[in-house]
Amino acid sequence: MRYFQSLILYVSHGFDEDLNLSSMFVEDREIRERFAALHAPLTAQAAVAEANRCLNCFDAPCMVACPTHIDVPGFIRRIASDNLRGSARKILESNVLAGSCSRVCPVEVLCEGSCVMHRYDRPPIQIAQLQRHAMDFFHRSGEPLMLQPAAEIGLHVACIGSGPASLACAAELRRQGARVTVLERRALPGGLNTYGVADYKLSTAESLLEVELIRGMGVEFRLNTAVESSAQLAALEAEFDYIFLGVGLGAMQRLNIPGEEAHAIQRMHQTSGVLNALELIAAYKTGHITRLGGKIIVVGAGNTAVDAAVAAKRLGADSVTILYRRAETDVTAFDFEFAHARHEGIEFLWRRLPVAIRTSEDDRILLDTLAVRQGDDGLETVPGSELTLHCDTVIPAIGQSSLMEMLREFSGVVMQQGRVTIDPDTGETSNRKFYAGGDCTNGGREVVDAVADGKRAALGILKAHCAAKEAAHA
Repeated sequence: MRYFQSLILYVSHGFDEDLNLSSMFVEDREIRERFAALHAPLTAQAAVAEANRCLNCFDAPCMVACPTHIDVPGFIRRIASDNLRGSARKILESNVLAGSCSRVCPVEVLCEGSCVMHRYDRPPIQIAQLQRHAMDFFHRSGEPLMLQPAAEIGLHVACIGSGPASLACAAELRRQGARVTVLERRALPGGLNTYGVADYKLSTAESLLEVELIRGMGVEFRLNTAVESSAQLAALEAEFDYIFLGVGLGAMQRLNIPGEEAHAIQRMHQTSGVLNALELIAAYKTGHITRLGGKIIVVGAGNTAVDAAVAAKRLGADSVTILYRRAETDVTAFDFEFAHARHEGIEFLWRRLPVAIRTSEDDRILLDTLAVRQGDDGLETVPGSELTLHCDTVIPAIGQSSLMEMLREFSGVVMQQGRVTIDPDTGETSNRKFYAGGDCTNGGREVVDAVADGKRAALGILKAHCAAKEAAHA
């Protein structure tokens, strides 16, 4: 099993700075085999050949399309001259989580989707694969992210949550000489990258490698530290100069149908009943589930639903069906994700709505459904269209709820529609001591968007700190 030796690693709610995260985490061999990467890495020869296809556009539409504005021609040019260290350094100037992004970014609609090669009916440059090639070299080298942070500037910032937004914020702040403490409610840092991204895209070990780079800069991590009360928030406000909220989103939304709660899986080693998509992904990525048999029904048709469905299939399910209340043309998953699900053998049942969960005489799950059609006032169920589906596990994947509602009441942080409201240029909230970024502000976008948000907020905090110092000396 994979495991994290948390009981002996934590020191003052953090962990021993002499220990390495990637060495603490042991991958389950069977999971690694079942969740092999979707794309094999480029060989050195193939990388140089691909890099030499790049036209080094002076206006670089690929760079504009990247939320972190990586100098794509610059890093590719260095690969072409076999300067992988220089290439990685060029990438890291803009994106500290570039290794993760090279694996999980929807490049088809970002950098590669903007490649000028499309104008000539030629395949776009494999930007993600080239970025992965440079970053894999960097990680293998064991080189630190930066040799020496800037001189201390008398600024101490807390980042709540340890996902991509907080990590990017922490790295940029530390680079500029601030002290940073990251607070994480779970046993492993990394947030969505560690717990929520399908393993065949980004493994937990790969996520922790990047966290380790940031910890090596001198960023403190306090694991198993949840912030859930006004008293805790007040204590943080007293301890830190600024607080960055990188809390992501909350739990998966429930189906809210009869029988759902009664059949909810309470323990991770159980696999029969109701288990939401994020729980499933987190469970197999951390070794609590290594096999999943029988017939599986996933409710929803977004990217997370596809990830959960493919995971169930790779974990050994006999069959996996995605159940969606709308039509195939309304799928919210990216086209390439949808195509991948079909390639993995996932089946689909359209225009069906789950209405109840029961148990059969042989202790299997019965999922009662109704057909759905478009009415004058929106979707409506079709009378007399009852259909009961027999399965072993139901996996809801219909979106996530918002987190940190207490902020509105206790800290004066304005929230709208479950999202933290910020100044888009600085990440500042309505409370000048709080900044925010990532999914808790945008409702759930890509890892690269969270990285851009975190870096932007760090620069906003640094600007506010400088302004406060100047005002104090005026």
